[in-house]
Amino acid sequence: MTSPATSGRSGGCAAGPVRSDVRLTLLGIGAMNSPRYRPAGLLLSWRGRRVMFDGGGAAVPASRVDAWLVSDEHAELMPDIRRRCRAAGMVPRAAGWDGDDLHVRALPVVHTGHPAYGYLIEAVGRRVAWAPEFWRFPSWATALDLMFADAAGWTRPIHFAGGVGGHASVRDTAEDARRHGVRRLVFAHLGRPAIRAQDEGRLPAYGEWGVQGRLYRLSPAGSHEEVGDVH
Repeated sequence: MTSPATSGRSGGCAAGPVRSDVRLTLLGIGAMNSPRYRPAGLLLSWRGRRVMFDGGGAAVPASRVDAWLVSDEHAELMPDIRRRCRAAGMVPRAAGWDGDDLHVRALPVVHTGHPAYGYLIEAVGRRVAWAPEFWRFPSWATALDLMFADAAGWTRPIHFAGGVGGHASVRDTAEDARRHGVRRLVFAHLGRPAIRAQDEGRLPAYGEWGVQGRLYRLSPAGSHEEVGDVH
């Protein structure tokens, strides 16, 4: 298995038109056992390359991907993800990945008692982070064009039993993201406290709720439309 600090390639084939913009589809925005949303998962598409991040359960890509990267190799949904990857001749992993001018790095996050990771995605002069689970805001998540972040807690972080980490709150992450120069913040791992806040019509002080199924598009740096949505 490729180590988290090492980038690797997959021999998978991809179909579809070649595009210059990076397309990121939120296949799910829920925490584990969410009463409303599919598990948090992101599908990246760019120039015929397709990379899946996390997901599992009902949040899976409709066709073959070049790599399936995970934030936590001990997560509850890993048996399902491994089964799906095995059927496609793949191995899911917490690792970096390179394809042409697309660079993905697995970087550590403080989350639980065993190693966990977020992902820094770099392409077309853009920097994107996929960090659906963390206890402390990642120090490497700076000067980002777009960040998909944990939203398990609303105004208070969620502590794991035994003092081994947990989940940050939307309130704290919004403040930290603004301070770290995150241009667009999308909350994409919603727990029950965040869902209750949604139902009450509340919004993050900075950033926005993720939308399940929404496609977020990043055009090359310097273009007229830089970060947009395709509904």
